[in-house]
Amino acid sequence: MATDSSILNRLEARMDGLEHIIYAIAARLGVQTSSPSLPLSTSKVLRKDHGGKHQISFTNGAATNVAPKEIETDVLRVGAGVGGVYLLHRLRDELGFNVKVFEAGKDLGGIWHWNCYPGARVDSPIPVYEYSFPEIWKTWTWSCKYPGWAELRKYFDHVNETLQIKKDVVFDAAVVSSEFDKQTQMWTVKTEDGQMAKCRYLILATGFAAKRHFPDWKGLETFQGEMYHSSFWPEGGVDVSGNKVAVIGTGSTGIQIAQECAKNAKELTVFQRTPNLCLPMQQASLTSKEQQEHKEDYAQFFRDRLTTFAGFPFDFIQRETKDDTPEEREKVFEQLWEEGGFKLWLATYKDMLFDKEANRHHYDFWAKKVRARINDPVKKDILAPLEPPHPFGTKRPSLEQEFYEIFNKPNINVVDIKKNPVVEVRPNGIVTADGKLHEVDVIALATGFDSVTGGMKNMGLRDVNGIPLSEKWKLGTWSHLGMACNGYPNMFFLYGAQGPTAFSNGPTCVDVQGNWIFDAIKKMRDEKVGSIEATKQAEEKWHAKVQELSDKTLFPGTDSWYMGANIPGKPREQLNYTGGLPLYQKELMDSLDGFKGFIVSA
Repeated sequence: MATDSSILNRLEARMDGLEHIIYAIAARLGVQTSSPSLPLSTSKVLRKDHGGKHQISFTNGAATNVAPKEIETDVLRVGAGVGGVYLLHRLRDELGFNVKVFEAGKDLGGIWHWNCYPGARVDSPIPVYEYSFPEIWKTWTWSCKYPGWAELRKYFDHVNETLQIKKDVVFDAAVVSSEFDKQTQMWTVKTEDGQMAKCRYLILATGFAAKRHFPDWKGLETFQGEMYHSSFWPEGGVDVSGNKVAVIGTGSTGIQIAQECAKNAKELTVFQRTPNLCLPMQQASLTSKEQQEHKEDYAQFFRDRLTTFAGFPFDFIQRETKDDTPEEREKVFEQLWEEGGFKLWLATYKDMLFDKEANRHHYDFWAKKVRARINDPVKKDILAPLEPPHPFGTKRPSLEQEFYEIFNKPNINVVDIKKNPVVEVRPNGIVTADGKLHEVDVIALATGFDSVTGGMKNMGLRDVNGIPLSEKWKLGTWSHLGMACNGYPNMFFLYGAQGPTAFSNGPTCVDVQGNWIFDAIKKMRDEKVGSIEATKQAEEKWHAKVQELSDKTLFPGTDSWYMGANIPGKPREQLNYTGGLPLYQKELMDSLDGFKGFIVSA
C-alpha cells in the first residue's frame, strides 16, 4: 500500500459513501487509483472540476459492475439530467434504439445532483417543473410548491424506479473528446479515464450551467478557512454556527445561500456586484390529496404550458403598461406581487421588456416594495437603489424568502463590490479596495457559470475537419435552431445555446426540443437517411434571427449571462432565443419538412 502522505490525503478527500469502499479496497490490494480532489472541511484545495475518474454502471441505484472500456450504441447521450433522462426514455422505449449515457456525476439529476448548497431549490412551481410522462406524475406527489434539492433527488430516484434509467447510464464519465469518422459515419467519444463509445447519433444534454466560473482574485488559493463553489458544496453540509461567512455573488444561488446561512452564522457578509431584483417566491406546502385532485387536468396542463412564452401556466397581459391608469397599474402590480413567483416578470404588461418607460414603472414598483422591508438606509440603497442598475427583468430575477429581512439583523452586512471591489484574498479573509480586511471563516463562491456555451466548449468536441467547437465558437455562437451545428453530422444538443433555454424552464424546454430530436431521428430512420448536418447558411440565418429578436428588447443593454457578459473575454451576444416557445416551435415544425437547413446524406 502506498505510503506517500500527499496521495493518501487526496484519496481521503474522496472517501465518501460508495467511493470510500472502492478506494479502500483498491488501496488494500495495492491497485493504482486516480486521485481527484474534493475538499472536505479540513482541505485547502478548491475543487474546480467534476473529478470523475472511475467507471461504474448502476442498476436501481446499486453499483453492479465496471462498465466495458468500449461501447458501441445507436445513440449516446452526454448528461443524465432532465434532458438526458427524457430522451433516453423516449428513444429507447418508444423507438427501440440502443441508447447509452455518459454522466460526469455519480447519479441522475444533472444540476440537482451537483447542487446541494443551503437553500437550493427550483424557481419554477410544481407541476411546471416535472416530466410530462403520465407514468411518472401519476405516482408522485410533492411536499411544496417549490421543492428543494433533496426532494428533487428523490424525484429522480422515482423516475429511475419507474423507467429503469440507470441500467443504461455510465456514471463518473466526464467526456473530454468527441470526433466524427467520415468513413464509418460514427462518432467516437472518450472520457477522462479512457472509456470510449462509438455511436451513430450523439446528443448533448449537458445543461446551460455545466462549466463553473471562479473569480480571478489575487490570493484566492491562500485562504485557510473553508471555501466552496456552490456547485461543489459538501454533501454533509457546512456548519456555519459561530463562524463568519462570506457569500460571493447575488445570483439565485447567492440569495439562497445567504438566506440559509443567516439563520446560524455569527456574521454574514454578502459581496454584491449588482443588486438582484428578487421577486417573492410565496412558497407553500402541498398535500398529496390536493395534488391528486388536480391530476385529471395534468395532461391538458402539460399541453398548455407549451403555448405560453416561457412555458409557465401564465403569460403576458395583452395590453401595454400605458393603457392602464396609474391606479389600475398599481392594482395589477400588487396582484402579481402577492401571487408571487415570476408573475411580475412574465405575466405582466406585454411591453415591459421592450419599452423603457414601461419598464421603469415596473422597477419603481419593485423598489418601493423592497425598500419598505429594509431598515438600514445604507443597506437599502445598496440592495434596492432608487435608480435601476439595469432594466427590470433583463437579468433573471431570483425568487426569495425573506431575503431582504435578514439585513435588518446587526450581524448581516452587504458590500457593494462594484464601488468597492475585492483586491485580494488573504489566509484569514477578503480585502476590499478601501483597505478593509473582512475576516471570514467560510467563503461561499456563488459566482455562477460560463453559462449556455461553456459546457459544450469544454468537452473536446471536434467537427468533421478536426476543428474544436471551442475554436468555432471563439468569436461567437453558431448553431441551427439552437440544436445542431455545421460540421457536426447527427449531433444534437438541447437546453443550450440559441434555444429558448434561459427564457423557459428545464422540463418545458426539454419537452419542446426533445420532441423535435425524437421526431428528427424517427424521420431519419423511417426515410432511411444516413445523416443530417446543419448548413453554414442555416447557422448564419439562425444567428441573425436570435440577435434580431433580442435587439428589439431591452436585453442587449444589460451586462448579464444572457449576453455572455459575466465571463471576461467571452463574446458579447444574445445566447438565447427570445421569441417565445410558440414561435420557436413553429420554426422547428417548418424545419422537419424536408429537413430545411440541413445537408441530408443517405
